[in-house]
Amino acid sequence: MRRMTKLTRVAVGVASLALAATACGGTSGDSGSGGDETKDDKGLAIAYDIGGKGDQSFNDAAYAGLQKAQKEFGYKTADIEPTEGETDADKEQRLASLAKQGYNPVIGVGFAYGPAMEAVAKKYPKTTFGIVDSVVEGANVASLVFAEEQASYLAGVAAAKATKTNTVGFVGGVDIPLIHKFEAGYKQGVQDTSGGKVKVVSQYLTQTAEEGGFSSPDKGKAAAEGQIEKKADVVYQAAGLSGQGVIEAAAKAKVWAIGVDSDQYQQAALSAYKQYILTSALKDVGGAVYTLAKSVEDGKPLTGTQTFDLKENGVGLSESNPEFAKVAGLADAVAKAKEGIIDGSIKVKTE
Repeated sequence: MRRMTKLTRVAVGVASLALAATACGGTSGDSGSGGDETKDDKGLAIAYDIGGKGDQSFNDAAYAGLQKAQKEFGYKTADIEPTEGETDADKEQRLASLAKQGYNPVIGVGFAYGPAMEAVAKKYPKTTFGIVDSVVEGANVASLVFAEEQASYLAGVAAAKATKTNTVGFVGGVDIPLIHKFEAGYKQGVQDTSGGKVKVVSQYLTQTAEEGGFSSPDKGKAAAEGQIEKKADVVYQAAGLSGQGVIEAAAKAKVWAIGVDSDQYQQAALSAYKQYILTSALKDVGGAVYTLAKSVEDGKPLTGTQTFDLKENGVGLSESNPEFAKVAGLADAVAKAKEGIIDGSIKVKTE
């Protein structure tokens, strides 16, 4: 199994393509079949994480990558929803079914697919599998991981520049190492930019994903309201579907929200709140999905750990909201921080 860390990446922004179509979400077993269906092979299939399609964030970014591959390669694709309270066995059956039907590659969107993918990949050695946000060993598995802490550092820079109360918030969906990376980078960015003058109030919604930390907008809203009561006037969320509640609460209180994964300022389902979405910490899940699909289409399927970081345009910070440019010193501070991360003069923590 080869290990590759530097690839030709598609630019951050794939995740913002055509997401308006996902606003109403989907149901288990949704699939698309576009392009030339006379082809003998089937193409990319993705199995969604908790929250499913329509989260305007993580899963929708993966769907945008699927749409790009479908359009470019003209093959049949499938995108399958998770089910409530499902087990690893359910995930294993889902991945196996897609592989058996002839889809290639098959991608599990989210770390929760780890155990299932490890088992299924061995049974279908001719199929290339991909997993987002986790590392799974296997000769035919590509682990698509990101430097979330780097994008979060930039979000922290933005928060420190935008706050007027010297208090900002962080809402994490589930108390796990992956989300700790978001919090660690954010806190460091806030501290480095403010010289320690800005306080960060943090809260995790649940201890496990099964409790709804990534799929409960009401929990996100309540957490954000609590932080706003503590004078937080910028709230960054890394909470999947729950993050929509954070954004709603921030807009209601007329304070800043910072989105995650996709450019949430651009999402049609969040348009009522967009003027209060200062920026989003981007994670090019769509680009990673597309990159793996292209490698299979080219006959050179990627395997091993594929790291998408700031240098490779795998993560970043959006500037879609015109208000971003109006916050004094914000754009320059973000540009300087980005340069420092890329050249190595800024080392971003992961915990």
